[in-house]
Amino acid sequence: MPRSSAFVVLLLLAMVLGAGPVMAQQPAAKTEKPAKRQKLTRKERRELKHRAAVEQARQQVHDLTEKERELSESYFVEGVKYALLEDYTKSLERLLAAYRINPNNAAINYKIAETNLLTGNLKDATNFATAALKLDAKNPYYYLLLAQIYASQKQFDQAAQVYTTLIKDVPDSGYYLFNLADLYLAQNKLPEALATLEQAEKQFGPLDEVSFKKQQIYLRQNNLDKALQEGEALITANPNEVRYVLAQAEMYAANNRLPDAIRVAGQALTQDPDNPQAHMILADVYRQQNNPAESQRHLKLAFTSPGLDIDQKVRILVDYIKQLPNPALEKPALELADITMRAHPKEAKAFAVAGDIQSITEHKKEARASYLKALKLDNSKFQIWQQVVLIDAELNQTDSLLVHSDRALELFPNQAVFWFYNGTAHLMNKSAPKGVKALEYGKKLAADNPELQAQFDIQLGDAYHELKDYAKSDAAYDAALVFDANNAQALNNYSYFLSLRGEKLDKAKEMSGKLVKQFPDNGTYLDTYAWVLYKMKDYAGARQYLEKALKASKDGTVTEHYGDVLFQLGDIAGAQTQWQQAKRLGGTSKLLDRKIKDRKLYE
Repeated sequence: MPRSSAFVVLLLLAMVLGAGPVMAQQPAAKTEKPAKRQKLTRKERRELKHRAAVEQARQQVHDLTEKERELSESYFVEGVKYALLEDYTKSLERLLAAYRINPNNAAINYKIAETNLLTGNLKDATNFATAALKLDAKNPYYYLLLAQIYASQKQFDQAAQVYTTLIKDVPDSGYYLFNLADLYLAQNKLPEALATLEQAEKQFGPLDEVSFKKQQIYLRQNNLDKALQEGEALITANPNEVRYVLAQAEMYAANNRLPDAIRVAGQALTQDPDNPQAHMILADVYRQQNNPAESQRHLKLAFTSPGLDIDQKVRILVDYIKQLPNPALEKPALELADITMRAHPKEAKAFAVAGDIQSITEHKKEARASYLKALKLDNSKFQIWQQVVLIDAELNQTDSLLVHSDRALELFPNQAVFWFYNGTAHLMNKSAPKGVKALEYGKKLAADNPELQAQFDIQLGDAYHELKDYAKSDAAYDAALVFDANNAQALNNYSYFLSLRGEKLDKAKEMSGKLVKQFPDNGTYLDTYAWVLYKMKDYAGARQYLEKALKASKDGTVTEHYGDVLFQLGDIAGAQTQWQQAKRLGGTSKLLDRKIKDRKLYE
C-alpha cells in the first residue's frame, strides 16, 4: 500500500477507535400487516434486504466485545482500502459489515455516506451523513459532507443551514463563511452572500478575497459606486498589485467612464510600463472615443509585449478578419499580423492568421509565404495546405502547385481536393496523362460531394480533349452540366472545343450563346461564340462578336481570330494588320507566322 493511502486508513481508523458506541435504547419497531401488492423485482428485494439489515444494525445497542470491536475495525479498514482503489462495491460491502457490528460509530456512518455520494446514491448518502453528524456534532468534516450531499441534490437551503450550524456550533469554523457565501452566490442570493462576507470581514479583518467578491456582488446588483469603492480599497491595500489597478480600469471602461479608465490605466502603466493589458484597455477606450490612431498605437504596443498571450492576439486578429476587406482596416491588420509573426516566430498559428489577413487583402505571395512558414512549424493543418495550393493556382504558378499538392497528398492522400489541384497542375504542365490519372482518382474520393465532382468533370473534359479522347471529353462536360446547366467554364470550354473540331456546332452555338446572353461584356465568351459562328461560316456574325470581344480585352488569340474572319470576308490587308498585332500580343496559334509571311489563311 502506498504511504499516502496507509496514512488515510490509519487516520480513519483513529476516528473509529475514538468514537465509542451510543448506548441510548431505541424502541422496538412496530409490526404492521403488509399491504397486498404485486411481486417485488429482484432490485427491490435487494433494496429491502439492505434496508432491513441497516435497521437491524441500528437497533443493536449492546456493548461491543473486544472481538466485535476488532472485527468492526478490520472491516472498516478494508472498506477504506477499497474506496481508495475506487472499488466502491467492495468498499460498501466491508463498511456495511462494520456498520452491522458497530452502527453507532460516527466515522463508519461518515465513510458509508461518502462512498454512497461517490456512487450517486444520494438518498443513503444523506441518511448516513445525518447519522454521523448526530453521533458527533463537533466534527466539521461531517458537516461539510452533508452540505455537499445537499448541494448535489440542489437542496441549497438545507446546505446553507448545515454551514450555518457548523459555523455557530463548532469552534474555529469561521473560515467556512466563505463556503457559505459561495453557496449563496451560486443561488444568486446576493444580499445573503454580501451579509456573509461582511461577517467574515468582521471576524478576519480586511481580506483581498472578501473585497473582490463583494465587488462582484455589487456589480451584479448594478451598484457601480460600491463596486468602485471596493476596487479603490483593494488598490489602497495592495499598492504594488497592478492587477487590481487593471481591474478598476476595466470596470471604468465597461461602464463608459472613459476618462477615468484612461486615468487608471495610465496609473497601471506608471507601475508597469510594458503591461500589455493596460495598453489593451487604452486601445479599446480610444476606439470608443473614435480615436483610431491612438487606439492602434496602444494595440501595437500591446502586441509587441511578450506578456500578451498568442491566443489573445489571434482572437483580436480574427476580429479584424471578420471586418475585412475594409480599406480603413487593412493597414492596421497587416501591421498587427507582422508584429505577431515577429513576436512569436515558433508559433504556427501566428503565421497562419497572418496568412489569412494577407490573403484577404490581396497580398497573395506574402500570404503563401506565411502559410508555408506555419506548415514548417506544424504541417498537420489541412486548411493551410488548401490555402497554399489555392494561391498557387490563382497565381498560375504550375511548378509550385505541383510541388505543394504532391506534399499535401503525402499527408492527406484521401482528400479529393488535393487530387484536383494535383491533376490541374499536371494539365497546366502539359502532362495530360498524369492529370487524367490524378483527376479520375480524386473524383472517386469526391463521391459524396456532387459539386466537387462537377469540377473534376470539367477538368477531365479539358484533359481528355488534350488526349484527343473526344468521347470521354464530351461525356465529362455533359456530366458537369447535368449537375449545373449554367456552369460557365463547362459551357465555354465544351462549346469552344466542339467548334475547333467542327462537331455538334448547333449544340456549341446554343451553349456559347447562353453564356453571351448572361455575360455580354466578357471577352472570352464573346470570342468563343464568334468562333462557333466562324465554324458555321457566319463570318459577318463572327466579326460582330469579335469586335465586341476586342473592346472588352486585348488578347492575342482573339486578335488572331479577328484577322481570320477579315480574311474570310476578303479584307486581306485588314487580316494582315490583325495578325501582326496578334503576334505582338502573344498567346497565338503555331500557324500565325505562316499566315503573316504568306498573307494567306491556314487552319
